[in-house]
Amino acid sequence: MIKCFIKHLLLLTILLTGFVYQSSAQNVEVDARIDRKVIKIGEQIQLHLTARMPVKDGAQVEFPTLADSIASKVLIVSGKADTVVDKNNAGIETIGHHYIITSFDSGEYVIPSYAFRTAGGELKTQPLKLIVATVAVDTTKAAYDIKQPLVVQYTFLDWLADHLALVIGIEAAIIIGGVIFLIIYLRRKNKKEVVVEEPKPIVPIHVIALQKLTELRNRKLWQQEQTKQYHTELTDIMRDYLENRYVIKAHEQTSDEIFTSLRYMDITDENRNALRQVLILADLVKFAKEKPTPQDNEQSMDNAVAFVNRTQQAIQPPIVKQEDNK
Repeated sequence: MIKCFIKHLLLLTILLTGFVYQSSAQNVEVDARIDRKVIKIGEQIQLHLTARMPVKDGAQVEFPTLADSIASKVLIVSGKADTVVDKNNAGIETIGHHYIITSFDSGEYVIPSYAFRTAGGELKTQPLKLIVATVAVDTTKAAYDIKQPLVVQYTFLDWLADHLALVIGIEAAIIIGGVIFLIIYLRRKNKKEVVVEEPKPIVPIHVIALQKLTELRNRKLWQQEQTKQYHTELTDIMRDYLENRYVIKAHEQTSDEIFTSLRYMDITDENRNALRQVLILADLVKFAKEKPTPQDNEQSMDNAVAFVNRTQQAIQPPIVKQEDNK
């Protein structure tokens, strides 16, 4: 009798859990759409991925991660995220990820279905069709003759352009002569001993980045409910490191543009995934009001430190010239 009761109780628990997951999934609506279905070669439009959900229902959704290109020859130029509250119902919000896409090859492409992860399982969008049309050329119009050359007067600027090397040589000789005269004059006027300061040692960029990351960790910002400030400073440190390490304009680029600039850099997939986690979570916190868990916050810091350690440039020791013993 007791075993039968326990079996019925377990069955009821499983059914109630499934009902809760299903209810949570039904509270989230996902969608994918593009601005237009037909574009010309090189024209840019936006791909919108949205998730509509209650604000206070505790519903969470994980957006799909897009690569640099979709649907074969459809490229992602940039992307951004935002959150919009329903004007008619303040309890409903829509989180959107918007990507600027384009293509330089004509044809018909299918943007695939994207899967959103929710507490109740995956929700998928419908595939989208995009047609890239060529620019029509009117071959019925007659050809025109080439215009005759214009008569241009030979001005001083033209002479200067033709004799630029001579002018630069004369100016360089004057400047060099003036510098030599000034050096001789100063040496004769002031015969004091010149104190040469030793050059300060150059601190490697990875050491600077690791010091800043340590200082940020010790400030414990996210533990003091300053999560947005924590991720903002964390990504600023990483963007400084990327600019100096890979010579890209990381502060002027979105996260997707950064990965596009790093596409051909010698970076392993493990390091790319670590960097992607740091930047994408920061974007969600700053633009989509994401509330990461303490483990997510610590993982971002750990991934940032690991990325800097694993991608640092080797420090070349100074070359010491040895004199031959005679």
